[in-house]
Amino acid sequence: MHEYENEQREPLCSCCAHEHHEHEECHEQEHDHDSHGDQKAQPPLASCGCGCSHCEREENEEEENSNRFKIEIISSLLFFAAGFLSEHIFQAPPLIQGILFGLSVVLSGWRVFRSGWRSLLKLRMDETTLMAVAVIAAFCLGQYLEAAMVAILYQLGEMIEDKAIDNSRESIGKLAEIRADTARRIRDGKEAIVPAQEVQVGDTIAVYPFERVPLDGTVLSGTSTLNASALTGESIPIDASAGSEVLSGMMNEQGPLTVEVTHDLQNSAASRIIAMVESAAARKGRAEKLITRFAEIYTPLVMVLAVLLMVLPPLFGLGEFRVWLYRALVFLVASCPCALVISVPLGFYAGIGAESKNGVLIKGGRFLEALALADAVVFDKTGTLTSGELKLSKVNALGSLDKAELLRIAASAEQYSSHPAAKAVIKAAAGAELLPAEQAEEIPGNGVIAVMDGKKVICGRRNLLEENGLNMENFSPASIFIAVDGVVEGSIELSDTVKPDSAEGIGLLKKIGLKRIVMLTGDNESSAAAAAGDCGITEYHAGLLPENKVSIMESIRTETGKTIFVGDGINDAPVLAASDCGVAMGLGTDAAIEASDVVLTLDKPSKLAPAIRIARRAMGIIRFNIAFALACKALVLVLAALGYSSMWMAVFADMGVCIISVINATRILKFR
Repeated sequence: MHEYENEQREPLCSCCAHEHHEHEECHEQEHDHDSHGDQKAQPPLASCGCGCSHCEREENEEEENSNRFKIEIISSLLFFAAGFLSEHIFQAPPLIQGILFGLSVVLSGWRVFRSGWRSLLKLRMDETTLMAVAVIAAFCLGQYLEAAMVAILYQLGEMIEDKAIDNSRESIGKLAEIRADTARRIRDGKEAIVPAQEVQVGDTIAVYPFERVPLDGTVLSGTSTLNASALTGESIPIDASAGSEVLSGMMNEQGPLTVEVTHDLQNSAASRIIAMVESAAARKGRAEKLITRFAEIYTPLVMVLAVLLMVLPPLFGLGEFRVWLYRALVFLVASCPCALVISVPLGFYAGIGAESKNGVLIKGGRFLEALALADAVVFDKTGTLTSGELKLSKVNALGSLDKAELLRIAASAEQYSSHPAAKAVIKAAAGAELLPAEQAEEIPGNGVIAVMDGKKVICGRRNLLEENGLNMENFSPASIFIAVDGVVEGSIELSDTVKPDSAEGIGLLKKIGLKRIVMLTGDNESSAAAAAGDCGITEYHAGLLPENKVSIMESIRTETGKTIFVGDGINDAPVLAASDCGVAMGLGTDAAIEASDVVLTLDKPSKLAPAIRIARRAMGIIRFNIAFALACKALVLVLAALGYSSMWMAVFADMGVCIISVINATRILKFR
């Protein structure tokens, strides 16, 4: 048995990691049950299922509302059937028909009337306002059957839409399951299960087989394999042992692990991913903003056109007022912008969800658009296309020393430096007997000056040798120069190791039709050329300072079009800001997530092309939905104005288009 700390304390909510006095506010912002259209326009993650009293109460209320809704629809259909029989079979008096159809309208349409009234009070025109006006007016005109059919069809359509939207929300909502709510904290040799929020940086936790890692950390003991598919979209297991970094959300598949926590709950990988996907809905894409503005103008405009359709033809003697009033009501019903208002935001939300399931985190709809419209991709070299680990590529003997002796002297001097280049030189000279220094001084970022065997050795950058009185004009560029007693004896060239999948990633980008692929680096020409050649990149720029990268990025955008910049997200803030979409590699640092618009959770360049493909397919469906809805809407409006469409046909066409658009949008979630 485990000790349970704080047993009397209610568990924390896993959807927001807040205490319950904060939790109420969190949920109030997400769930507005009275504003049906608003809830669908910005679908939140599904209920977290954390078991807290608020979530449990909310789930019970939703179930009760669903059952009540079904009873109302069934009752409404029964009264509609009774009214239909009374009109066509039993020839009942109009009063009886009106009562039966009226009960059907009230049972199926009271929610619409309530929402429409609230919208009017707020001086806002939406689809519920249009529908409420049309149904009530039709009933007053004695069109009982059509009024009832309109109310029923509208509610049935809403029910089908809600089901499709709920399915998409639940699919995206499964993302919340990657975060464990509790952790096995070890203190004074005792293990206790506590809320994950209570675990602090530096604490030790245990992770048993088939449990999720609750917090980011470093393995202290144990060996196992971890499944990171929930974070990265890849199912290839990752080996973990002492010293390995683990991220929250990974599933332990074999042996028990003891882990030292490096990030608290809010800053752990799973929490950052969930927060990013949840907040992405607030950052609308250009098409999404266009539809929002369109709906704001469209609905009042349609109301004005309907009034003109009702008033003008009778004034010019083109028919009875009653006929044109009915046509205006049909026009109103047919004009509802549901398909656009619902399916377009849902399409962006589904696109962001599909990307997240494939290990790509997008901070908003406009960046999904930017990925889809990209014409050029610009890569930083170090840490993006290359591993960032330097290795020896060439030794140039320029004086009396041979290459082996030159490397030994360089390594002997570099052993007194902590620079990554020094480590690469020492590693390359492994096995050689290094000389001890009688005197050594490291000049940070430039090299080392040492005295060995009574000789002064300078090992470092070109400018270090120039500062010590050596003429370097006739020497080709190199990473490190070595001078002994005032004579330049040679140079060493270092190169970065290209990542195993960099060439594959560049090949995939070319395959999907990117117009231009460029590499930027601050490294020298020779190492840049080698890295570009290994990756299959033909255009590169070397020896750049950050401001140079920005000017080149702006030039590429001007010449080519929409441009993505891919970097490590740490030292590239200016060029990230200058791009249309900044992409960071990996979840290792907070800076990477903060500085970028898109995060590839796997540190692999080959993940970029699939992300662009998914974005293109998502935007293709969104554009199709817009064109399809507008075309159908225009056709039905014309038919309604000419009198070729009845009211129930207009509702059927409107809801049919809406349902097709919603179902089409939810297809995006299945993209891989």
